[in-house]
Amino acid sequence: MKQGKFITLEGGEGSGKSTQSRRLVERLKLHGLDVVATREPGGAPGAEEIRNLLVRGDIGRWDPLTETLLHFAARRQHLAETVWPALAASQWVVSDRFADSTMAYQGYAQGVGRDAVERVQAAAIGGFLPDLTLILDLPVDVGLARAGRRTGGEDRYERMGLPFHQRLRDAYLDIAAREPGRCRLIDATQNLDAVAASIWTTIAGHFKLAA
Repeated sequence: MKQGKFITLEGGEGSGKSTQSRRLVERLKLHGLDVVATREPGGAPGAEEIRNLLVRGDIGRWDPLTETLLHFAARRQHLAETVWPALAASQWVVSDRFADSTMAYQGYAQGVGRDAVERVQAAAIGGFLPDLTLILDLPVDVGLARAGRRTGGEDRYERMGLPFHQRLRDAYLDIAAREPGRCRLIDATQNLDAVAASIWTTIAGHFKLAA
C-alpha cells in the first residue's frame, strides 16, 4: 500500500519539531513533491478530539496505560484517515510526532514499559513504521525554557517536572541507539537555520534527493 514516504520528527518539549516540520514540508515541496503535513496526537478529526484530552488539564488525569491506549486510539484514526490514504496516493507525509513519542513518554518516562507499549502498538498499527525518523535532541533545561515561551494551553506534558523530562531525553537517545537504520539524531541546540540544514542534509542523503 505504501507508495509515498513517511517522515516523522520526534523530541522532547521545546526541541523545535513543529517549526522544523513546517520548514521541511516547504523544502520538499520546492523539490516538486506532493507533501502532506500532519501531527500527533491529532491529524484527523477524531484524533484531534482525543488530543485535547491528552495535552490539556491536570498532569495526573490519566493512568499511564490508559494514556497509552488513548494515544494509540488517536494514532489508528490518524493513519486510517490521513496517513495511509496519502501514502497510497504516492504523497510524502511529514508528521510532527508518531509512535516513538508514546514509547518515550509513556513507555519510558511514565513507566509503562517497552513490552507493554510494543504489544499495544502491534495490535493498533501492526508493523507499520516511518521510512525515516528525525530525533531533535537538546538538554532538558534548554528545551523547557523554550517551551515555556509558548502559548495556547497545551502544556500538560511540559508541567510534568524535570525528572520526567530527563527520562524522556534518555528514552529518545535509547530509541535512536536501538534503531539506527530508521532514526537519526539532530543537534537541536543549533539555531533554526542550522537545524533545518542538518535535517535537509539527512533527508537528502537518505532519500537520494538533490541538495
